[in-house]
Amino acid sequence: MQDFADLVIVNAAVHTMDPTRPHRMASAIAVKDGRIAGLGRHEVSHMTGPNTTVIDAAGGAVIPGINDAHLHFVSAAMAAHGYVRVDPAAAPDWAAVVDVVNAAPAGEDGWVRAHGWDEAILGTASGNLLDCRPGAPLVAFDSTGHQLLANREALRRAGITAETPDVDGGVVARNADGSPTGLLQDGAMELLSRAMPPVPASTLRPALMNFQQELHALGITSLTDPGLGPASAGLMDGAGSTAALELLGDLAAADKLTLRINVLMLFAGTGGANARAVADGLSSGLGECFADRGIDPQQLRIAGVKVFADGIPRSGTAWMSEPYGKACTHGSLVIQGASDEERVKELNKILELINDAGLQAGVHATGDAATAVAVQAMIAASKNAGGAGKRHYVIHGAFSDADTLASMAAHGIGYSTNPLIRQEAGDIMRRVLGEDRFSHHQPLHSALEAGVRFNLASDAPVTSADWRRTVVAAVRRATRSTPGAPGDPERITGLQALAAMTIDAAWQDHAEHVKGALVPGMTADLCLLSNPWPADEEIEKLLDNEVRLTLSGGRAVHQSTR
Repeated sequence: MQDFADLVIVNAAVHTMDPTRPHRMASAIAVKDGRIAGLGRHEVSHMTGPNTTVIDAAGGAVIPGINDAHLHFVSAAMAAHGYVRVDPAAAPDWAAVVDVVNAAPAGEDGWVRAHGWDEAILGTASGNLLDCRPGAPLVAFDSTGHQLLANREALRRAGITAETPDVDGGVVARNADGSPTGLLQDGAMELLSRAMPPVPASTLRPALMNFQQELHALGITSLTDPGLGPASAGLMDGAGSTAALELLGDLAAADKLTLRINVLMLFAGTGGANARAVADGLSSGLGECFADRGIDPQQLRIAGVKVFADGIPRSGTAWMSEPYGKACTHGSLVIQGASDEERVKELNKILELINDAGLQAGVHATGDAATAVAVQAMIAASKNAGGAGKRHYVIHGAFSDADTLASMAAHGIGYSTNPLIRQEAGDIMRRVLGEDRFSHHQPLHSALEAGVRFNLASDAPVTSADWRRTVVAAVRRATRSTPGAPGDPERITGLQALAAMTIDAAWQDHAEHVKGALVPGMTADLCLLSNPWPADEEIEKLLDNEVRLTLSGGRAVHQSTR
């Protein structure tokens, strides 16, 4: 009896992203039992039966499902569906932001929660919302996830006063008399977030479901949520709690989770990470929270642990080898310790603990000095355990020379980077870092030439989850005000960017044998675009290339009605 396919797509331009044949194309593709069953017009024609669904691509591109390897799923879902949105287009100055938050309804718990303000657009944030909504606690999270603004009532409820001491790895912005202005950065955010009532499941669950559908409509089938767990109060909006982790497990067990999600646990926030907290987290059993629940690990799994080595340049908390910014500071590691030497030693202990637990470490490092010591700590941890293989990786990353990239390639250390952040925050980063350092920021082509396995990710809600914008940003390397230089040596091609969001992102997940490419036997995670993949000279056409169909494991999770 003929073994017919469940679905075939014909008249297509199938970009297989086959790692053994990177330029392999096909005109048709067949799917059966959730896997790729055949490629090419001739083979697919023999697999088309009376009950096979046939889709005419009309020349459109078929690509593997997009894998956003650094997307804060829980926080982005809340930003999109759970909080008051401070949209820069609708609120282009602080007066307009004040109007938005003053008009916003409070939640059932009495708190007003907002998200999305951007200091790069609005200017200095300190103090701007301090006197809003008297009597009602207000907190507004910024677009980077590294700052928040609170009003007087929120500060009062959190017990933050002039006497509140400075925080390891964080900043409590103050007036001349020492009183807080309401701006809390990095590790100091936890002072406020821990005082807030938790987001109820009745709010979080529909937000996750709605956002999952939005991601599928973009062609996204996989992602890594980098930082869920007990230290979530020190990251983004604090919504990524252990309760959120448990909710993801409930959704997966009930077959409601159609995204493939890898999770990095967070045992210390954006300041003050230390070996004791990580050791306690690793021994807590949280890493086994999805075990014995019948959950497919390719659908939802604990992949490893996220560690914040430093902060970000615009806050002056990135650790650089040369001074930068108005304060002309080097910054420092935000790891616990009284000196650079102590902090580096503590970082090594942390990575050794994660590696020895058999888990992957994702290390946030935005300064070149932080990146260099993080890479050396990963190498040392792997040697201590008798070999590499955990695929530890640098998140964001900056490089003062080619040596660190060469070390990463030699030791199988990955690199997760964010071209759209570079584009959207590029103007302020250029001012902070200087033209020379900014021109080398996110050296994608150098990483490619060095043999580093890198991926491109959105870091949503810091930027849009629309991967098409990320691809364009990687190809053009523009900023908001300045077009990318045609001769920029760190540009990559559109198809190299696509590989970084499919097969190379799957490598980070230890799943390149399962997903990320469209070859027979691989999982049928794919999306069909309305038009062919554009040439690099016209890469902006990708922005108007509609996602007609998204399959996750052969299941249609999005289908355009147009």
